[in-house]
Amino acid sequence: MTSRAFSNRILRSAAALATLGLTTFIYANQIELRAFKLHRVQVPVLAPGTLARAGKREGEPFQILHVSDFHMLPDQKLKQKWVASLDALNPDLVINTGDNLGSDKAVPSVLAALGPLLNRPGAFVFGTNDYFAPRPVNPLKYLTGKKRKPSRVELPWRGMRAAFIEHGWQDATHARLEFVAGGVKVALSGVDDPHHELEDYSQIAGAPNADADIAIGLSHSPEPHVLDAFAEDGYDLVLSGHTHGGQVCLPGGKAIVTNCGIDRSRASGLSRWTEKTWLHVSNGLGTSPYAPVRLFCRPSATLIEVVERDS
Repeated sequence: MTSRAFSNRILRSAAALATLGLTTFIYANQIELRAFKLHRVQVPVLAPGTLARAGKREGEPFQILHVSDFHMLPDQKLKQKWVASLDALNPDLVINTGDNLGSDKAVPSVLAALGPLLNRPGAFVFGTNDYFAPRPVNPLKYLTGKKRKPSRVELPWRGMRAAFIEHGWQDATHARLEFVAGGVKVALSGVDDPHHELEDYSQIAGAPNADADIAIGLSHSPEPHVLDAFAEDGYDLVLSGHTHGGQVCLPGGKAIVTNCGIDRSRASGLSRWTEKTWLHVSNGLGTSPYAPVRLFCRPSATLIEVVERDS
């Protein structure tokens, strides 16, 4: 092969790689980022007879809608419309595990997205990106798994929290809550974002009320020490977000990183943390405005169907 032929081959290969890279970015930024998806999972934790006592029809589960990580911007109208449409699922309980804001002007957009869901029983915890604005970062640093300090530019989280509470949702941050939703007695507790050491589990430590039909723990980031604490106290189900499911994944949705302490196999979806305690990690519905791509990891919400365990 002549040197000119070799050079031409190198140039053609480089051009092909550049085209592939550009095509992948366009897909990840313009298509998959807006390809919202609803997952459905089933969790068998209720005692036999619970659903009948709750007034459910035969075969009807207790339904929890889990949403997380909107990272909302005011112009994301399609996302807002899609989230609002989830009310048609008629969930018994809505859980929001934080990182709602991508801008200091996004609170009205978050409220518009949640819309009718705010009229249903709901509870929430916040993530660091509810408190502090996103900041530009090198996306490659995300792949190293190193923790990034928040910007310390404060977001209007207090007004958002007040609006959630005004509509009837309960703030589970360092609180032990008990209520009835869909006829089911729920014990629910949460912590502030442990990814940046904001949690104080001692404020909620101890077994949940034994009279509850289901005990649920909330933590924005699924850090193992918090999951272990919930499991040791006897919680049935822990709900988290934060990971974005890996956000940029290998084919098949295999996460490359989790951006927290859990292993990559648990970056999204349902898994068993212990024999008793289930963990659900949401893919989330957004990204940082400075890394607006998703690949093999569609933005999503999850309808969790809680059913009775075998007798």
